[in-house]
Amino acid sequence: MKSVIILFVVFMSLSFTMEKDNHLKVNNTQKLDTCDFNGKKLYGKIQFVEFANQADIKVQIVNSFPDLKVQFVESFPDKCGEWQVVEFANQADLKVYVTESFPDIKIQTVGSFPGLP
Repeated sequence: MKSVIILFVVFMSLSFTMEKDNHLKVNNTQKLDTCDFNGKKLYGKIQFVEFANQADIKVQIVNSFPDLKVQFVESFPDKCGEWQVVEFANQADLKVYVTESFPDIKIQTVGSFPGLP
C-alpha cells in the first residue's frame, strides 16, 4: 500500500509539470515561518486521504517555489518536512489531501534536505 501511495504522489507531481505556470500562480498559499500549520506539525506519520473534508491540510505538489520541501522516509520522521506514509488514521500525525487548486500549502518532493526553503 505504501508503494501505491508513493506512486500516486509521484504521478501527481509529474502531472503538475504539464500545467501552465500561470495556473500555479493563481492559488494563494500561506507563507510558512515555522514547520507547523494551524497547530499541526509538518513532519511525522502522514496518511493520504481521498476527500478534502477528512484532511488536516490540503497540499499542491509543485516543482518550484514550494512552501515546504518534503522527503518521504521509511522511519524516524522527526525533522521538518520528513514524511512517513501510514495507512491507518490512528497511526497518523497528519492527514493530507492532494489537490490541484486552492491548497493550504505547496510542497515539493525532494530526495534530501527537506524542510522550509
